[in-house]
Order: sequence, then structure tokens, then C-alpha cells
Amino acid sequence: MSHISFRTSGESHGPALLALIEGVPAGLPLLASDIDAQLTRRQQGYGRGRRMQIEADRVEFLSGLRAGETIGSPITMLVRNRDWGNWEAIMDPAPRPEDQTPEGRKRQVTRVRPGHADLTGILKFDRDDARDILERASARETTARVAAGAVARRLLAEFGVEVGSHLVHLGGVDAAPAGALPEHLNEAADRSLLRCLDAVAEAAMIARIDEAKQGGDTLGGICEVVVTGLPVGLGAHVAWDRKLDGRLAQAICSIPAVKGVEIGVGFAAARLPGSAVHDAIEPAPGSTRTGNVRRRTNRAGGLEGGMTTGEPLVLRVAMKPIATLMRPLGTVDTRTGAPADAAAERSDVTAVPAMGVIAEAMVALVLADAFAEKFGGDSLAEMRRNHDGYLGRVAARLG
Repeated sequence: MSHISFRTSGESHGPALLALIEGVPAGLPLLASDIDAQLTRRQQGYGRGRRMQIEADRVEFLSGLRAGETIGSPITMLVRNRDWGNWEAIMDPAPRPEDQTPEGRKRQVTRVRPGHADLTGILKFDRDDARDILERASARETTARVAAGAVARRLLAEFGVEVGSHLVHLGGVDAAPAGALPEHLNEAADRSLLRCLDAVAEAAMIARIDEAKQGGDTLGGICEVVVTGLPVGLGAHVAWDRKLDGRLAQAICSIPAVKGVEIGVGFAAARLPGSAVHDAIEPAPGSTRTGNVRRRTNRAGGLEGGMTTGEPLVLRVAMKPIATLMRPLGTVDTRTGAPADAAAERSDVTAVPAMGVIAEAMVALVLADAFAEKFGGDSLAEMRRNHDGYLGRVAARLG
């Protein structure tokens, strides 16, 4: 069974971040610009902090490509941290003389932040300085995820699959329902400061961000991820860990600060009768990707029984407010056990627009893995033959 998997490594203020993605078939055209475009999208959005002004993320390929094409081996990508020069004395992997002094290295974090990994991490890993935890727990790690996701979405694009997102809620303000979404969702959403399709709501959201910044607070929100062009039958109903909805939910909930995911109508389905939840099916000759049928509605969000239906895949992702507050909450100093104000690391007021881009990347990675699982192939040409043969068979069933 073919699979596409990835790993990331690196700390927020270390020398660089690494992404390694395995299982990508040979022959996929891939350029650094394909990755850099997604890294740039991740850094945008009103309410971001000064770190986004320091970093200008660019990828360097270390393995897996030759002459602009994948060669079937693991793809390794490096993104350097431009801020490393200011943090080398603090994050140096080698021992330093100050390590032996009572004060230790600068910028230690013992006033652990509520809502972050600081306290739980130092207890679990038996560390004295929460910087050993927060540097990896930082959302800076998602840069490497977006790099890996860019490879996955490049593979999906070869089969007509497009992954996009837009912001639907921020700081208590809802965007008006979009109705029919733009054909190319990201082209429209990326023109907005908050990646929101409702200009009136966006203005109110920006006012909330300004208010929160002035008060030293942070804001959360919700993004909607939409995937078009998927064929029917990705995923499987036969085992808990092959159901695509479960795989997507796990991937999405692994994003820092994400606390919820809905597919289709999501939680609203629990409050409605079945007749208002399930999607009626009718013939649709010529609609090959959906098996020559269509759903009159898409309340299921493109998934039934853990498998894609061929309708658009629709997920909503909820992100809590960032845990680092400029007006800190109360905590304890783990060095003394005494009450204290939490540490205030450099932070954003909100990163919900960027979270949408990260969610796109995670969805693309899960779907690319499902493609490899379903269609296999050591080369792109082989995967394409398998894909086209499958759709030919599907088309013949109810054609």
C-alpha cells in the first residue's frame, strides 16, 4: 500500500526548519517557487506580529529533486530562520560557559504561560527552562508543514484538485454566508487583509483586532477549507484508521491552537432531523468524479462513510486565541513556586488567516496520502494511469 508521509524538525529560534516528505512519485514537476508562494501566504494577515517582518521564508531543496522533477526519493526542504543571529547565544546546541553559572543562559522562561505547552512540557520532559518546550511547540514549526503541504497540493493539482480556504469568523464577528464561492477561492481570499470574503465583516474584525492589541489581548476565529475536484472513493469504511474524516480531523487538530473541526454542517447535524441533514442523490450523467450522480445538497461536506463522495470537501476549523498575552495572566514561577505574571514572548494578536493556510496544507497532505493509497504508482505517469482507469470504471457503472 503506497503512502505519503512527512516529518518536520527545528525550533522557532534555531538555525532553520526542516521538512521531509516521503512517498511522492517520480516525475512530478516541482520548483522552489511552488513552495515559496505558500510560505508567503502563511506570513500574511492583519494582526500578525513583528516576527513576520523579520522572516522572509524561502525554501532550499536538499534532496529528492533533479532538473525540476521529483525522482521518487525522500524530499528534504530547509527554511532558514533569519532571526537565528539574534538567538545563537540562547539556542546554541553546543555547551557554553554561562550554562555552568547560577543564572544560566539568557531568556529563560520559568513564568509559564497558561494555555501554552510550557508547564505540561517541563513536567513531562523534566526540564527547568520552558524554552526547551516552547521553541518546538511554537507555531513557527508550521512553516515546515506548509512547505510539505505545498508539495502535496502540487501533486493534487495534477489531478485537477484545488485546495482553498477563507475566514468566516474572528473575534466574535461572523462573515455573511458566501453563497456560491469563487471558482478559485484563494485568488479571491488572498486579496483580503484577513482572507475574508465579506468586506463589511472584515472591517469590523479589523476594529476588534486593533482593540485587542491595545488591551494586550488576543483573538481566535474560524476558517473554512474547501477542496474541489476530488474523485469519489478516497478513504475507506473498513477500519477506524482508514476513514478519511478521522484522518482529516486528526491532522487539523494537530495545528497549534486549533480546538475544533467540523465537516459539512458539523455540530448543527446533532440538532436537526435526518431529513434536514442527509443529502438526496439524483442522476447526473457525465459527472464522472461523482459516479454519474450528484447530491442535491452538500451537508455531508463531501464525505460519507469515511470516503469522498466527489462533491466539494468542506471543513471548518476553530482556533482559540493565542496563549501569549501582552497583558499576562497569573501563573507560577516554576523556579520558586511563587505566584507571578506569565512570560510575554513576542506574539501576534491573531493568526487565524495564517491558520487557514496551514489547515490547507494539512488537508492537502492527508488527501495526497489518500491518493497514493488509492492509485499507487512509483511515477506520476503510473499514478495517472491508475487514476484514469478507476474513473473509467466508475463512469461505466451508472453511465
